[in-house]
Amino acid sequence: MLKFDEQTQIANIQGALALRSEVEAIVDKVYAQGFDNIYYLGIGGTYASSMQAVTYMNGKSDLPVYVQHAAEYYTTGNRRLTKNSIVIVSSVTGTTQEVVKALEEMKEVGATVIGFIDTPDTALANLSDYVITYPAPGTEQLKFFMVADRLMKLNGEFEDYDVYYQELEQHLATGLIEVEKKAEAFGKEFAEKHRHDAMHYFIGAGNQWGAVYSYAMCYWEEQSWLRSKSIHAAEFLHGTLEIVDETTPVTVFLGEDEQRPLSERVAALLPRICANYTFIDTKDYPVKGISEKYRGRILSHLIMHCVTQRIDAYVEKLNCHPLDIRRYYRQFEY
Repeated sequence: MLKFDEQTQIANIQGALALRSEVEAIVDKVYAQGFDNIYYLGIGGTYASSMQAVTYMNGKSDLPVYVQHAAEYYTTGNRRLTKNSIVIVSSVTGTTQEVVKALEEMKEVGATVIGFIDTPDTALANLSDYVITYPAPGTEQLKFFMVADRLMKLNGEFEDYDVYYQELEQHLATGLIEVEKKAEAFGKEFAEKHRHDAMHYFIGAGNQWGAVYSYAMCYWEEQSWLRSKSIHAAEFLHGTLEIVDETTPVTVFLGEDEQRPLSERVAALLPRICANYTFIDTKDYPVKGISEKYRGRILSHLIMHCVTQRIDAYVEKLNCHPLDIRRYYRQFEY
């Protein structure tokens, strides 16, 4: 398998889950101190992960939790974000300029910042009140969701929290490895078919909306230089539907949370108007040891990432374009 290191990936997931005691200690402290609201802050890929975490909590908690786009904050502000707010942020480099600028202003307000900053002694690490450093690719969502889960546990909204995490710690890492192995042939076939698409539309809802938003922008556009667009399944009817014809490449991400019916609606229509569609359904990928009731909670967006990683590995090889090369990003002043 291309770009597949089984032991490293298992170690990365297990290592992220092992952060739980550290996450719990921090969340317990800020929860006990009291707060007005919670903000997941991001831009680009971290904004996508923030959307996933907030969508997840909105359906399960009465805690006041919001997504805050970093650039929108430092240009527009947010009067609801106060000295009693909790801000959760993630960064690999610790230097993303929009997030740095937003956090500088949030610190002036007095908000409490929990930072998953992979590079220590950076601007974002220094701006965070609590810093957790764990530089392992593909674990940002797990870390964001751990904060969400602990907050809901403390708020009396997650009774089987301990059982849930026991299952994850015992089975998640190996289960996701098996998903990626199963998706290998599909990923190669998809890449061969679509690696030269003039435009590709990705559609999803719920915790898959953040996935398609990130996949179209950060993976196909930024990394592979392929034109794409992300569309929320609930909005497909209002515009994009009219430009789909027999040859239009369209892929629907079907997850297993409350908003699955929105994507199923699109999937039911597409075969009537298009002959170039693909459905990626997380239900097609079993994970042993994880209870069925938890699949929509944590598994579906992680499963989707495993599948798309297989696509990306083959797009990179077939197009002879290393995914770490950028034409413009951080190459010019912007």
